[in-house]
Amino acid sequence: MNDESKSGKIFDFATLRRLYTFIRPYQGRFYLLVFLILLAALLAPVTPLLIRYTIDNEIAGGDYRGLTLMLSAMVSVLVIQAIMQFSTTYLSGWLGQHVIRDIRVQLYQKILHLRLKFFDNTPIGRLVTRTISDVETLADVFTEGMAAIAGDILQLVLIIGVMFYTDWRLAAISLSMVPFMLLSTYVFKEKIKDSFNEVRTAVANLNAFVQEHITGMNIVQIFGSEKIEADKFRAINDEHRKANIRSIWYYSIYFPVADILAAAGTGLVVWYGAREILNSNVTFGTVTAFVMFIGLFFRPIRMLADRFNTLQMGIVSTDRILKLLDSDDYTQNNGAFVPAKLRGQVEFDKVWFAYNDENWVLRDISFNVPEGQTVAFVGATGAGKSSIINLLSRFYDINRGHIRIDGRDLHEYELGALRQNIGVVLQDVFLFSDTIENNITLGDPTINREKMIEAAKLVGVHDFIERLPGGYAYNVQERGATLSVGQRQLISFVRAMVQNPRIIVLDEATSSVDTETEELIQAAIEKLMKGRTAIVIAHRLSTIQKADNIIVVDKGQLVEQGTHEELLQQEGAYANLYRMQYKEMA
Repeated sequence: MNDESKSGKIFDFATLRRLYTFIRPYQGRFYLLVFLILLAALLAPVTPLLIRYTIDNEIAGGDYRGLTLMLSAMVSVLVIQAIMQFSTTYLSGWLGQHVIRDIRVQLYQKILHLRLKFFDNTPIGRLVTRTISDVETLADVFTEGMAAIAGDILQLVLIIGVMFYTDWRLAAISLSMVPFMLLSTYVFKEKIKDSFNEVRTAVANLNAFVQEHITGMNIVQIFGSEKIEADKFRAINDEHRKANIRSIWYYSIYFPVADILAAAGTGLVVWYGAREILNSNVTFGTVTAFVMFIGLFFRPIRMLADRFNTLQMGIVSTDRILKLLDSDDYTQNNGAFVPAKLRGQVEFDKVWFAYNDENWVLRDISFNVPEGQTVAFVGATGAGKSSIINLLSRFYDINRGHIRIDGRDLHEYELGALRQNIGVVLQDVFLFSDTIENNITLGDPTINREKMIEAAKLVGVHDFIERLPGGYAYNVQERGATLSVGQRQLISFVRAMVQNPRIIVLDEATSSVDTETEELIQAAIEKLMKGRTAIVIAHRLSTIQKADNIIVVDKGQLVEQGTHEELLQQEGAYANLYRMQYKEMA
């Protein structure tokens, strides 16, 4: 079953206990809220009883002073109830918003530390649904959930007790419609639960579709698929509309039926009560009180079905949120070693790696990069080159073997310290909708403006940035849409350089730029690599001819390695790649 369409148990105590851990910092207000809800339930029968007493004693006896006192008492009770209603509404909303704020922070912190494999297998739209829609549903648990349900149930019990204590015959007549109300409430609860599941699934589908297609809008427009995609969206949106209309339909039926049953109960009480009044078996005040009791009794029953569904949806949302929070699919940061300064010696020792099960991407990989040297990886697409650098930064963990830096196993390093010493420039550059300065520093307060400008000058991009409106304060918009591919690549290069890493990783870093920009980057690379270890992946063999060691990767295995001249003399895979590129350039 789709995770988005599951229904949970109403009283899933394990989930409720976990939910209470989020309430614990605010438990004082939570207990105050429970107390006020229960007190409001206790006060519910008071007004009908006061009216009964007033009619049968003060009005019937012509006691105007007593009438005034009773009216004052009723006004006081109404004021107290109004204050409690305000307090419970505000407290439940306040509590709900603070809890969902804390949960959203925890969720986002969790997402930040999940390993890349998790994102490979999880649609972004589903994560958006978890963080936004599911958490918002959870807020309703506090306004319409357990405390409110407990108050409604207590109110029902009290009213039934008072009714039977006052007049058991009128009580029996008043409750004659309850079986029909309970039946209609049960049917409504089941139907609305199904419709809520459909709505939630439709929302998740909408989130996933919109996120994916807005991100890939350039592909949609390049291939002229606007009409096709619009039709797809219209179909998904229609499912969302139909699901919501079904829930509206059930509400439209249920509440009038509930009103009719309540009116029928009131009619029976008035009919029977009037006859008993004429026979002097019951007082007018008692009948009036019972008419009010019916209203107070049927209102919680009508609300209970809705609140049970709200609680049920909240339990499902909580369960999904907890599954994400409890996920162990994150990079274990068990290492404690924080080096004062890395030398930059890198060693892969019989490394095996697979993204899924044993579909090996790397097979028995071993190589050594001495401190301060440059190693380049070449090979066909899918050979496993990018996987090697992903493993070095522990974006993924190996299945077998060892990876060492400066002779120390990768897992012994504190993760943050490890990654701060490895500067990575990827082929697919991602820039946030923010200023150039924030895209370079990523909000790191230890990187001052002078350090940033120094790195930009090293790359040769400082003058270009200064010519932009606002300079380093220029907003590049989402994914750097206002910059060219080459400009985005240069910004990402500065972002890596400003960290002053001991190990530089370049994954096709010049493959998306023009010749002039490539020459600019190559000049910066030569300055930067001096005294640092560099790992370079490139399709353009002309950019790696000066590397100390070139390794040819094929189907996850190392097939050749040596300098440019040595590999050409071997007349093997590298020589074939070189000749093919030479023909293309010719």
